[in-house]
Amino acid sequence: MKQRDIPPVTTRQTFGQVVACLGCCCGRTGKGHPEVPVDWLKAEWKRRMLPKKIHLSISGCLGPCDASNVVMVLLGSDAVFYGGLSQHWQYEALADWASACAEAVGLVPLPECLEPYRLQRFLLEAAVGAA
Repeated sequence: MKQRDIPPVTTRQTFGQVVACLGCCCGRTGKGHPEVPVDWLKAEWKRRMLPKKIHLSISGCLGPCDASNVVMVLLGSDAVFYGGLSQHWQYEALADWASACAEAVGLVPLPECLEPYRLQRFLLEAAVGAA
C-alpha cells in the first residue's frame, strides 16, 4: 500500500461548533454595538480545553445582517442562531454549554437562558426550496 493510499487517522471528535460573527452589522464595526469578546472567548476555550470537542470559529458576516453580535451554533448539520448578544453572561453561558458537552462526551441541550436571543433565520428560503 502506498503512503497516499493510507487514510488519515485522527483522534479529534468534534461534537459541534460555535461561530462568532464579526462582519457587517455585528461587533467591532463601530456601529454602536458592544464588541464581541473575541479575546475572552479564545482564552476561555483554551483554558477549558474545548477546541477538540466544540470548535470555536471567528467569522465574517453570517448574513443577512438583521441583528448585531450574531453567534451560530452548529450541531451536526443543524444551525442555531443567536443575535444581540451584548452581555458577558451570554458568552459565559455558551462556554459553560461547550464545557458540559465536553464532559458529557456529546451534545447537551443549548442553554435555556439564551432562548430569548434565538433568531429564526433562513426559514423562508428553506420553506420555498422544500415546496
